[in-house]
Amino acid sequence: MKKNILVIYYSQTGQLEDIVKNIARPFEAQKEKYDVTYYNIKLKEDFPFPWPSDVFFNTFPESYLQIPKEILPPSEEILNKKYDLILFGYQVWYLTPSIPIISFLKSDYAKPILKDTPVVTISGTRNMWMLSQEKLKVYLRDLQAKLVGNIALVDRHDNYTSVLTILRWLTTGQKKKSGMLPAAGVSNEEIAGSVKYGEIIERHFNNDDLNSLQPDLVKNGAIEIRAFLVRVEKVGNKIFTVWSNLIIKKKEKRPLLIKFFKVYLMAAIWIISPVVLVLHLLTTPIFWFKRQKQKRYLQGINLK
Repeated sequence: MKKNILVIYYSQTGQLEDIVKNIARPFEAQKEKYDVTYYNIKLKEDFPFPWPSDVFFNTFPESYLQIPKEILPPSEEILNKKYDLILFGYQVWYLTPSIPIISFLKSDYAKPILKDTPVVTISGTRNMWMLSQEKLKVYLRDLQAKLVGNIALVDRHDNYTSVLTILRWLTTGQKKKSGMLPAAGVSNEEIAGSVKYGEIIERHFNNDDLNSLQPDLVKNGAIEIRAFLVRVEKVGNKIFTVWSNLIIKKKEKRPLLIKFFKVYLMAAIWIISPVVLVLHLLTTPIFWFKRQKQKRYLQGINLK
């Protein structure tokens, strides 16, 4: 009897779609064993791509506060079928799973699909996904899903270069290398190579050995933890909490506050972030063991 595999994702640029489809290829290649279904989450009112700059920054408070929008219902086939494994692809917006992903997770459709089902989360991001994954773990726990694996593909360029390339990509649609800037996002080689993670998942799934899946994924490079970026994310979450609540509460001043937030965010990236990096480097000997423990936790799938 065939096993049912569901691939859930939302992709504006097509990058995440390429990633999840590559990871699903080992299942697609064995049609006698697996029936693979794709569920591309659709909003009733979708976001534009490329993003006009004002729309991109105006999305911040709802993104960070995880305020959902209405989604189109999944097909009857998806709603009426029980799945044996789910590959769950998501992006990160403002240190949080994106609004389309949150909208699905908060919808009435999520629990019937996810409950009691093994889930492998897959993200394609600039570089800061760690604490967003922690938020996603909470949703999956509350929906009674079984998180069995996590894959996080990132832009391998330095933090500042990737800021410039991602902004260029999101606001102009230009992903390819231009001038002195490299191509944006996860590299084509890494996207193509992500099929190896699908092979690892399929092997563990076929052997009924999903309990040891995550260590195998980590061993094969599915997770990279940069301790400095974890620190930046922690600081960022505190700052974003203040800004997002302020913008939501002061509705009449929202356009002005969004402009101030945009200026603040750019200053934080280019001025505050280097200070955090220096402090991080200076305190490395003191917090070495604590950070190694944190790294092991973030590479895993357990929830504190």
